[in-house]
Amino acid sequence: MNDFNRNGTVHYGSATRSAELDEGLRAYMLRVYNYMAIGLVLTGVAALLTYSLSFTTDPSQAAGAVRDGVYVTELGRLLFVSPLKWVLMLAPLGLVFFLGFRIQNMSVTAAQGTFWVYASLVGVSIATIFVVYTHDSIATVFFVTAAAFAGLSIFGYTTKKDLSGMGTFLIMGLIGIIIASLVNFFLASPALQFAVSVIGVLVFAGLTAYDTQRIKEMYYVGDDGTMAGRKAIMGALSLYLNFINMFMFLLQLFGNRE
Repeated sequence: MNDFNRNGTVHYGSATRSAELDEGLRAYMLRVYNYMAIGLVLTGVAALLTYSLSFTTDPSQAAGAVRDGVYVTELGRLLFVSPLKWVLMLAPLGLVFFLGFRIQNMSVTAAQGTFWVYASLVGVSIATIFVVYTHDSIATVFFVTAAAFAGLSIFGYTTKKDLSGMGTFLIMGLIGIIIASLVNFFLASPALQFAVSVIGVLVFAGLTAYDTQRIKEMYYVGDDGTMAGRKAIMGALSLYLNFINMFMFLLQLFGNRE
């Protein structure tokens, strides 16, 4: 009888701890996705606002021509023509490194703020896509990216297969993309750009599943609020980067140019 009671207590305790773990994990992952979603919203709003203020079809407001019927305003010339454009290109990258290296010493509020600023800067820097591609194709590619991202992230969350082995190959692929992109910056080869875009989609698709599993495994029920918050922000940043890069590569492949 005593053995029966002891076993029952153990099973009940295990079930309770499992339920607490599941509930905590769901709350943690929801926080990650919420942070990521807010980042994407900020990026979209910043991109649209920058586009509307930087480009015009009114010749009286023009500070220069982009193409027939589209002109750049004074703000657009400052952001995308003057030397400030290099600052705009490099500032988001600098913030990513800053957040990655400094987050352990930052409060959750400061880390959130840095992430929001980063997402907004990305939006400003990619505002020119509304000049290069038709708005319909941008919307279409965005929803395709969202659907693909959701499927890949669900796979990474639910699969029992260990995806850690993919990590090394994906990181190597990412380094290759960066090097090829730098080379093509000077060569301007359409064939190389096409290859980079195709490989880029595949690499960031794989990273979406891999990072989702990694973020899930980072959860620890014993973390305090600060540690859990920092992990959620870094997880959101990883998934945000995967989404944005996959979207940009798909846009290069399938976006309809003006």
